[in-house]
Amino acid sequence: MNQRIPTIGLMLGDMTGIGPEICARLLATGATKNTVRLAVIGDARVLELGMQDAGVQFAWRSYKSLDDVDWSRAEVPLVDLGNIDPARFKRGEVSAESGRLTGETLKYMIDLALAGQLDGICFASLNKAALHGGGWNFHDEHQMFAKLTRHGGFFGEMNVIREFNTFRVTSHVALREAIGMITPERISATITLAHDTLRAVGHAAPRIGVAALNPHGGENGLFGDEEIRIIRPTVETMRAAGIACAGPIPSDAIFLKALRGEFDGVVMMYHDQGQIATKLISFNKGVTVTAGLKIVFTTPAHGTAFDIVGQGKADPGAIEHALEIAVKLAAARLH
Repeated sequence: MNQRIPTIGLMLGDMTGIGPEICARLLATGATKNTVRLAVIGDARVLELGMQDAGVQFAWRSYKSLDDVDWSRAEVPLVDLGNIDPARFKRGEVSAESGRLTGETLKYMIDLALAGQLDGICFASLNKAALHGGGWNFHDEHQMFAKLTRHGGFFGEMNVIREFNTFRVTSHVALREAIGMITPERISATITLAHDTLRAVGHAAPRIGVAALNPHGGENGLFGDEEIRIIRPTVETMRAAGIACAGPIPSDAIFLKALRGEFDGVVMMYHDQGQIATKLISFNKGVTVTAGLKIVFTTPAHGTAFDIVGQGKADPGAIEHALEIAVKLAAARLH
């Protein structure tokens, strides 16, 4: 029996940034036609702006709703919401109104996914300040997604580069607050999320490294005792439960081990602990996945890149990788 290929919605990102350009470059390749039903959800004027920025042309066709899409046609399908007029916004700077409309487009897509019409959402770069200023009062889009999908359990961010993946015990909070949030419950939930998500993307028996919090892993309590009291006992409990995890491993060693192929995923204690490593290794290829929700969400790990907007030199590598992962995760859920 032939399995249904996933239907993924592509959102063009905040139009004040490079999102439209990198999406246009992605769509111009036509490389995904055999693995996914891909529909752009947004405004035709923003798509045309992206084509102009990228210096590419491809055939696309406008539809009023996803139900109307004729998947047998060769043109890129666009569900035109007609909600974002690029002429109203100055590009390369934060716009609360653009953030509001970006959030509304994402909500429209989430509603489609909750209704079973989309199997996943791949979105180009957003601006968190613009979203928040536009009335979406969340620390980040991941909190917004959890609220809109009515998610009640643990979820977290997975950052993907070709070499390895990272997962966060804490994320977009002040470092002082993050330290107080590092508990056995959050660590075990993150290790479980890492294990389950890595299996979904093809690792049959994921190997997970768990980072220490303090310099040199605390030096047996000299620089802090969280490793002794919290992290190591939790890792041992999870290992006894059958998950292949090791740690705590000091930050200045764990990513070198992962880079050498010793781990498929790294659980980090706070945001920058892993972000510095992944962006240094693969800035233009990194992808962020909102892991643990009922809907697949993927996006480039880079931002809106206001400094190069409209210059025609934005690298589409991360959005290409984001779509690839969205298809893989969605297909795993379908099958």
